[in-house]
Amino acid sequence: MKYLVLIAYEPSMWADVAPEVQERFHEQHLAFHEAVGEKLLAGEALADTDSATTLRGGATLTDGPFAETAEMIGGFYLVEADDLDQVVAWCRLLPPEYALEIRPCVQIEGFE
Repeated sequence: MKYLVLIAYEPSMWADVAPEVQERFHEQHLAFHEAVGEKLLAGEALADTDSATTLRGGATLTDGPFAETAEMIGGFYLVEADDLDQVVAWCRLLPPEYALEIRPCVQIEGFE
């Protein structure tokens, strides 16, 4: 089954982050990549929310994020896993400062 892992954090946490903390985050992401291996289908970091564009009702474009929140979605991973427990175990390798949302993907017939 495929799972999407949304990575949220407060943008202010990066304001004065020390180089050693940045290095720890990098190492934790590398550990995640190594653990997941070939079951990592996709993953990207996202630009800040001030660069977002939202389309509402099919016609109205709005600058900025979909909703006003203290946290922003800063990236995602798409993984293939046997079950949710496996994804949770992998996600425990990522920085604990993140808020992670894990969602199973739904297969819709005719859209494979």
